[in-house]
Amino acid sequence: MIKQAEEIVLMAESGKLLARVFNHLDQLNLIGMSTMEVNDIVDHYIVHELQARPASKGQYGYAYALNSSRNKVVCHGVPSPTEVLQNGDIVNFDITLEKHGYIADSSKTYLVGEVSKAAQRLVQVTHEALWKGIKAVRPGARLGDIGFAIETHARKNGYSVVREYCGHGIGREMHEAPEVLHWGKPRTGLLLREGMVFTIEPMINQGGNAVQTEDDGWSVVTVDGKLSAQFEHTVAVTSDGVRVLTLREDEKC
Repeated sequence: MIKQAEEIVLMAESGKLLARVFNHLDQLNLIGMSTMEVNDIVDHYIVHELQARPASKGQYGYAYALNSSRNKVVCHGVPSPTEVLQNGDIVNFDITLEKHGYIADSSKTYLVGEVSKAAQRLVQVTHEALWKGIKAVRPGARLGDIGFAIETHARKNGYSVVREYCGHGIGREMHEAPEVLHWGKPRTGLLLREGMVFTIEPMINQGGNAVQTEDDGWSVVTVDGKLSAQFEHTVAVTSDGVRVLTLREDEKC
């Protein structure tokens, strides 16, 4: 669970490369692209430009370099050549990358073209909720502090938090201990210690938090059909706070 300093250096390298993948996606005009086209661009970029491995491929039998979760899809959406991104959509791309044996995991929800004010607000608040959770990370804090910060912000803005899926420890394996819930009570849960590395990845729904899995066995959708958004970072607990290993250019001050 605790990573050594040299391991965090390698994870930070993976995280920096993964941030470059999102910077690459930022340059695309997504309108009219299929989610499979986006997947293929990401796959090629990771392998041929970054000389790294798309860690999702082959994980649990999954065949693709990313998850593409559009509109009512909460998470684990499967890219498809027939799913074409339309003006007004929101879509989350969840991508993992392995370099030198260590994995980084991150996701970003994109606004496709001219998006409604309601959808824009959901995406903005979800990003804010992620950072509320990140700012709760420090030695001596507890996992419940992270979840409490996220859920408090979401509920204050009239949204709900998906409870069935959570963040996770990460390193040589994509999913390690601990589980990082996006809801909780302050001062409860596992004590955070320097060297812990995990993801924070809240899924925030416009309506209720009930979800169900589609017939493809992967895609998780909102039961009420309303929008869902997600953002994710891989973070490390430092001696005096937190380091975001997958920080993107658009988030740097």
